[in-house]
Amino acid sequence: MHFFENIISHYGWQGVALGGAILVLFFVQMYYYLIAYRRINIYRNKRRKKVLESEPPVSIVVTIFSEDYAYLDERLPQLFAQEYGATFEVVLVYVGCDSDYYEELMRLRLSHPNLVVTKFDFNPRFPISVKQAINLGIKSSHNEHIILSTTSAAPASSQWLAMMGKAFVRGNIVLGYSSIEQQSGLGNYLVRMSNMHFSLYWLAQAVSGSTYRGIRHNIGFTKELYFGVKGFTHLNMNIGEDDLFIQRIAEPNNVSVVLIPKGRMIERPWGGLGWWLGRLRHYGQAWRYYPDWTLTAARWDICSQSLLFLAALTALIFMPLEFKLATLGVLLLRYIFVLLRVRAIAKRVGEKSVLLRYFIFDLLNPVLMLSLGVIMLRKDSTAWK
Repeated sequence: MHFFENIISHYGWQGVALGGAILVLFFVQMYYYLIAYRRINIYRNKRRKKVLESEPPVSIVVTIFSEDYAYLDERLPQLFAQEYGATFEVVLVYVGCDSDYYEELMRLRLSHPNLVVTKFDFNPRFPISVKQAINLGIKSSHNEHIILSTTSAAPASSQWLAMMGKAFVRGNIVLGYSSIEQQSGLGNYLVRMSNMHFSLYWLAQAVSGSTYRGIRHNIGFTKELYFGVKGFTHLNMNIGEDDLFIQRIAEPNNVSVVLIPKGRMIERPWGGLGWWLGRLRHYGQAWRYYPDWTLTAARWDICSQSLLFLAALTALIFMPLEFKLATLGVLLLRYIFVLLRVRAIAKRVGEKSVLLRYFIFDLLNPVLMLSLGVIMLRKDSTAWK
């Protein structure tokens, strides 16, 4: 009793409350990095029950909304170069009115018999949404198992399709990881780490049987599931095919998660932090339709980190030396656990050059999320049809 009285008399009720808050927030952070995100590391898809005996024939559906010749020259050939045990086809859905570009797509069929090309004529009065284009691609495909990707992404290896196809053996929905292409500069590093951190939320839930989203560059499902719910949901939105739709068809035991470096897609970044925050704002318009528990889990992570840093900063400014040293010890211990978990997950999904600068992202991530929260106060009209 005298011990606690001495602590209160020395640091005051405010100091005791501050120390208690730091410890509580530290343990909240430890829950995420020692328990929640650990599920990603220990997940093994091979432990799941088989629904197929071997890899099925697959149709890869990609929508093209511009005359992107760079995609035809650089990223599309990587799809045809996939080494896959079963047959597969690539279904391209072109939305546009450039006859030269469409003829170029048709010419590709001469060298790639497994290419299917279909078209939506562009009309500014009646714009075609991504969901409509994907729907046409699915209907034009010849296989039951569909994998969606985009023109912005390319496979990380020639084994990408083999990893995704093998995952269909144990689930009717397949979720693969997608990373941001590594480039020079701090901005690119922060974008890559932010992408990985956002992926922690849905990956940790997916491997636990509570799937609520995937990534549009690397996601698969069966036609039976798709047509069983009459296609995509929220048709008034230009987004939602990889989250709102997945929430409708996902069940605890029908999702396979691909956590293999060879099975990831690599997305080309079209800018720096401004581009990334703008993209999060655009696709984040769907978050309002998420189940409450998905947003609560993500908010507790970032809020507990932000409050821990603020409480620690307060202690470092106003409290005595021994209190400051103890606070620094808590922050250091937290960072060690965070770094160990991030290193393990980065290795699992194929992210490279993560650790040396991770402390920068760890410090700036609360600021990035605050910035995102501010810009999301304004509705992004482009997300709506």
